[in-house]
Amino acid sequence: MSEEILAARERAERRERAAELEFTRPPESLWRDAWRRLLRNRAAVAGGLFVIIVLVAAILADNGLYAWAFGRESQHLLAPYGYKEVDFEHTRTSPSLARTAEGRFAHLMGTDKYGRDVFSRIIYGARVSFAVGVFGSLVIMVFGLAYGSVSGYLGGRADTLMMRFVDLVYAFPTLLFIILLMVILGSTAGLPAIRNIVLGISLVSWMGTARLVRGQFLSLREKEFIEAARMIGAADMAIISRHLLPNSLGPIVVSVTLGIPNLIMTEAVLSFIGLGVPPPFPSWGQMLSEGWRAIRADPHLIFFPALMLSLTMLAFNFLGDGLRDALDPQMRGTS
Repeated sequence: MSEEILAARERAERRERAAELEFTRPPESLWRDAWRRLLRNRAAVAGGLFVIIVLVAAILADNGLYAWAFGRESQHLLAPYGYKEVDFEHTRTSPSLARTAEGRFAHLMGTDKYGRDVFSRIIYGARVSFAVGVFGSLVIMVFGLAYGSVSGYLGGRADTLMMRFVDLVYAFPTLLFIILLMVILGSTAGLPAIRNIVLGISLVSWMGTARLVRGQFLSLREKEFIEAARMIGAADMAIISRHLLPNSLGPIVVSVTLGIPNLIMTEAVLSFIGLGVPPPFPSWGQMLSEGWRAIRADPHLIFFPALMLSLTMLAFNFLGDGLRDALDPQMRGTS
């Protein structure tokens, strides 16, 4: 009985010491605490790792950027073949784990009707999807921050007029508006094509971010610390940059992260209907457009691009949900 009492006392003393250490520990910043709780979310970590792996594979598919900068010949790195490299002797082959004489996989995900390696084209296609998703989100965030912050900070009649313009833009069908913009901007090859897609999608997708920023500013502009900043004579830009924006970044980061899958899907839809990056450079939507015509004879031509598109969107959704939980002030202290 005495041993049980001593063990209970030791446990109680350990709990007291842990409580004292927790009480005397310096408070963590919001971002450090959010990072700690994000790492505890397994789904968010898995989604982030998948996104990083695909992004690294897309960047290191070849050394094209290095070769272009230094005038050297491009070489394959992670992609076993070039995106337009054809093999007429092995057209529409099924996925195979067979290896070539050099020791690399012959065609891990099969080939299309021209003998182009599907696995290599999926890796190159990730460049288009991630470029549109990431750069499109950055453009949307810049437009939305600028417009929403001005509208929310000014308030009154200026806010009403600016929001009515947003409602007017919302009245147009988004996909139809993007298609019209893509037709006006034209279809070009390479980086200009990606630039046109990013601009076309971003010009009709920034309104949600603007509304979110405006709502955050309206809820914060009457807080005590904002009134205190005005009382000491802080300029409007200083109040916005030092007080309003830092306290609004949490929901904005979550919104931008969750918006990336929508941008990737929009690019896939545009490529599917022939308004994306023109061939031979691949995109996942373009590969789906080419594969559905032979879905019965060669289902691998549509299965693997659709699988990569679905997994990438799911990974970004997991990551966005994890960021939302990590940056939610109400979740502090619950994990």
